[in-house]
Amino acid sequence: MSSENIFTLSNKVIVVTGGTGVLGASFVKAIAQAGGIPIILGRKKEVAEQRALEITKTGKEALAIVADVLNEESLIAAKDLILKKYGKIDGLVNAAGGNMPGAVVEPSASVFDLDMDSLTKVMNLNLFGTILPTQIFGKEIANTGAGSIVNISSMASQTVITKVLGYSIAKSAIDGYTKWFAVELANRYGDKIRMNAIAPGFFLTEQNRDLLTNPDGSFKERGNLVIKGTPFNRFGSADELEGALVWLLSDASKFVSGSVINVDGGFSVFSGV
Repeated sequence: MSSENIFTLSNKVIVVTGGTGVLGASFVKAIAQAGGIPIILGRKKEVAEQRALEITKTGKEALAIVADVLNEESLIAAKDLILKKYGKIDGLVNAAGGNMPGAVVEPSASVFDLDMDSLTKVMNLNLFGTILPTQIFGKEIANTGAGSIVNISSMASQTVITKVLGYSIAKSAIDGYTKWFAVELANRYGDKIRMNAIAPGFFLTEQNRDLLTNPDGSFKERGNLVIKGTPFNRFGSADELEGALVWLLSDASKFVSGSVINVDGGFSVFSGV
């Protein structure tokens, strides 16, 4: 058996959109620990720079870039900065996304009086905020010759989760996009470029904290229902996504494409009985 570490990301330049978010923090850390060079891309300049500094203090490399996943010009500028410094892009993690109050449908609201503007914004952020960075950075991965793209799906695409209509529609679209694009990449590049997705279970993030917990940190009824529906009987911790991410970015998963990997404590398979 070869002693080569197939899980290594050594010297791979990997862009992480949403790198300033809660899950993004774990993603960039995991990439650095696996030997990669995370490009921390987000709208929060101070957060991005602080996360890059924390990584460089350990002797590893990281680069913070301010960009908006829905602004093509800012993504092209980010790409140019990366290529100027490193000359290549080896991977992409499309972690930018989220929800907004207007796209949440409360039980007391009419389902025939939806906030179309908010639904459109949530769809744009999650779906087109994944497609557009793939167009910009994915082309450079193709120019590099090989690489991996990882999208972020959700439990909301696999079963009905009440209230979060906009987010559910957007993440269902992410699943379809992941599968379609994976096949088209294979048709054009063979096994050199892959696209997969991670579907997290319930992790406390900026987008769902108010839906699941009270200001004092105690669980709302919805939070308790999530715990009840999760066989592990708890929320996930962001670092529990790191193994799946590194696996999908590394050569350890080189025959995996078009897959949606659940990291959910059993939520997706539990009937409740």
